Amino acid sequence: MGKRNTLLLKNVLVSPFQQFFRFLSGGGMLLMFTTIVALIWANSPLQEYYEWIWEESHFEIGFHGFLLDMHIIHWINDGLMVIFFFVVGLEIKRELLAGELSSLKQAALPIFAAIGGMIIPIAIFQAFGAKGEAGHGWAIPMATDIAFSIGILSLLGKRVPLSLKVFLTALAIVDDLGAVLVIAIFYSKQINWLFLIISFALLMVLVIANRRNVQNLGLYVSLGFVIWVLFLFSGVHATIAGVLVAFTIPARPKVKVNEYIPRIKNALSEFSTHNKEDKIVLTHRQLAAIDMVEALSKKVQSPLQMIEHQLSGFVNYVILPLFAMSNAGVIILHYHGAHIQQTGTFFSMLSVGIAFSMVFGKVLGISLFSWLAVKLKFAVKPHKTSWRTFIGLGFLGGIGFTMSLFIATLSYDSIPVLNQAKIGIFMGSIIAGVFGYFFLKKSLDRDERLYGKSTFSFDQ
Repeated sequence: MGKRNTLLLKNVLVSPFQQFFRFLSGGGMLLMFTTIVALIWANSPLQEYYEWIWEESHFEIGFHGFLLDMHIIHWINDGLMVIFFFVVGLEIKRELLAGELSSLKQAALPIFAAIGGMIIPIAIFQAFGAKGEAGHGWAIPMATDIAFSIGILSLLGKRVPLSLKVFLTALAIVDDLGAVLVIAIFYSKQINWLFLIISFALLMVLVIANRRNVQNLGLYVSLGFVIWVLFLFSGVHATIAGVLVAFTIPARPKVKVNEYIPRIKNALSEFSTHNKEDKIVLTHRQLAAIDMVEALSKKVQSPLQMIEHQLSGFVNYVILPLFAMSNAGVIILHYHGAHIQQTGTFFSMLSVGIAFSMVFGKVLGISLFSWLAVKLKFAVKPHKTSWRTFIGLGFLGGIGFTMSLFIATLSYDSIPVLNQAKIGIFMGSIIAGVFGYFFLKKSLDRDERLYGKSTFSFDQ
């Protein structure tokens, strides 16, 4: 019976998480590739086309009396990135309801680690004493890029215990929640309260629909679009609308899991009863049985889980690469005909401060707060894992990239200052990724020699 339960746990819990892990790691590799392409393009003789496509060209949607007209880069940052934040909201809600954050015991370690990974980097950035506009980017080093960090972790293969993959994923999700709150509170403009009140009234309509288990996705999509438009003109950053709407998506399926298999068996039994080997064409009852199986299979998935599954590919393989392509192109070399001129200094106090805060702030915050959580008995440590390994995970947490770039675009209006911030983000993310990979490689080899191969469990 014990062996059977272990196999069941592996199929129900481990396999889906491993699929999710592989999915994110693949997106991380594509993100890395598009970033390199953007950097090369922005510093090539074709750089004028880079600037024209993303920052000068624009298009509009709407009708007479209501038109949304924005540059391409704003459609990506204020439009497509709303879908990214919507999926982030779905992931946070799923983890809070039924994942690694659903119980205090499960959530304690990644929550403590994420808090440390936000507080310490901000404190180190402030210690660099950035003044004026440069100081507005204090939240840049607090972010962790889940796709990039998991992408690097995947390079270490099967030697990484699943418990550490779960820990890093949960940490990044808590980190995303912290970044969303910071953006909503500190990076919003002058607020138009009328638009905000209307948008929250519409959100309450969706909350009530959720409570009544209304699963008409057309309602959530249409009202969600209106809420996004209202947020766009309210002064609160539009991406926050994506997270709030995600929290209203129903997480309960229409057909409960324990009802699904008996009803599927009844449908299959109906199909088999009318099965005749000599007939090519199915009977009407058999077609009805097939329709029943399809309908039940859709209804056993909650709208939250179904939407997250359907949008994850679009986010990881379309939206985030587009974001990287349009935002990662830091112009270091400027072309004037046949002459090439360097635009400013490559290193500055801002870029060094951001990079240092991302790398050493994250590793210190994540490893120290994880150690404190275990020592104070608020959390338990993954089984057969040393604290050296947590230092390696802390380095990977310093890969900010997507969220850090996004916060940078909200922090700085000056292009030269923004470029310095982007250089710091690139330096910090690259150093954190390289250090994290080699540090984890050595510490995991050492753990395996000391403890043997790890399993999905925690010390008690």
